[in-house]
Amino acid sequence: MKSIYIETSIPSFFYETRDEPEMVARKNWTHRWWKQHRTQYELFTSDGVIAELSEGEYPSQADAINLMDGIQRLEAIDEIADIIDVYIDNHLMPRERLGDALHLAIASYYKCDFLLTWNCSHIANANKFEHIRIINTRLGLFVPALITPMELCEEDIIND
Repeated sequence: MKSIYIETSIPSFFYETRDEPEMVARKNWTHRWWKQHRTQYELFTSDGVIAELSEGEYPSQADAINLMDGIQRLEAIDEIADIIDVYIDNHLMPRERLGDALHLAIASYYKCDFLLTWNCSHIANANKFEHIRIINTRLGLFVPALITPMELCEEDIIND
């Protein structure tokens, strides 16, 4: 069974309330993947995701956090901090340590097949993928596929 690291944007979009078409589409794809496809994968997340979901206050906060209940958490061990440093030093990810760099480091270190995200600026970005691949290769790390829920529902798109 293939493994997926679920980062913060997935539970966030599961409970999205904005009504702009792009936000509604992401919410719908997230629901579709969660309800129809997630059981086909071994799911992982981290305490970093829970920490990000816990920041601030918003109406669906408890629901987003609860959605992650029962999903195995991968630990941010010392080696993860070293990987984050390299990502930041090489301008691969934004400078905040709790966020994109952490998620990529954990998914890479633990060899998750996929990093599931709606963050198309810093993670699931085809223009950044080659840089990510080069840095991970230099570090001797696995390179997960960086994808959105829509991409894991592709069979649905073809069959609709």
